[in-house]
Amino acid sequence: MGVHFKGLFIHGGITFQGSLCGLGGLMHKAPCRKSAYTADSFLHVPLPRWILKYVECFTGPDIMAIHTMLINKPPDSGKKTSRHPLHQDLHYFPIRPSNNIVGAWTAMEHIDRNNGCLSVLPGSHKGDLKPHAYPKWEGGVNIMFYGIQDYDENCPRVHLVMEKGDTVFFHPLLIHGSGWNRTQGYRKAISCHFAGADCHYIDVKGTSQEVAERDISRVGKKLYGIPDDLSLQDVLRFRVRLVKGKRINL
Repeated sequence: MGVHFKGLFIHGGITFQGSLCGLGGLMHKAPCRKSAYTADSFLHVPLPRWILKYVECFTGPDIMAIHTMLINKPPDSGKKTSRHPLHQDLHYFPIRPSNNIVGAWTAMEHIDRNNGCLSVLPGSHKGDLKPHAYPKWEGGVNIMFYGIQDYDENCPRVHLVMEKGDTVFFHPLLIHGSGWNRTQGYRKAISCHFAGADCHYIDVKGTSQEVAERDISRVGKKLYGIPDDLSLQDVLRFRVRLVKGKRINL
C-alpha cells in the first residue's frame, strides 16, 4: 500500500537486501555527508522491478537514471551543518520537462526528526523553479547545499518518518529539505533520479541554475581533473544511463 501526499507518493514495506545493504555498510564507514556515484557504479546493482513500475508512471516506458547518491548524514558537530536547506532538485538538473522527472529516496534504516528526516512542503511542486542561493546560516553550510530564498515560511510542512525500505517518490519541483542529525549515528539513505528518455537538455547560462553549474565544475576539476569549462549538460551526459526501454534524447 502507498500513502499519497500532494506532489509525492510513499511506498512502504519494502526492504532492500543483499547488494544494496552491502553498499549501505560501506557507506556507514565513510565520513562524508553524500557520495555521488556515476550511474555505472550504482546500476551494476539490479534495480528492484517495483521501483521502475512506479517510476514509469512519471517518465514513460523509456527510462534514464540521471543522478544517484548514497547519503550518509553524519552526527552534527553542534553547528547544525548537517541540515539541508529547503530546495528543489530541479535546480541541479538542466533537463526538461520537469513533469517527466521523478526522484526515488529510500531509507536504509529508521529515519525520523532526531536523525534528520526529510521535510516537504506539500503542493509546492505546482509552482515554478525558484531562485536558489547559499543560506546565511550561523555555522555555515556545505558546498552545493543551496536553499530557496523566496517561499512562504508559514506554509505547513510534513516530516517524513520512514522505516528501513520505505521509499518516497517526488516531483523535482517539490520544495523539501532535511534537519540536522542529533544522534550519534549516521543516517543512511539511497536515492536515484529518473527522467524520461525523450526529455531534453537546456542551457542554464543566464538562469538561476548557473551557480550550480559553476560549483559542480569547480568540484569536478578539483576531485577528478575534468576541464572547468564543461557545461552542466556535459556533466549530465556523462552520468546518465539507460535503465529501461530505449535511449532517445538524453
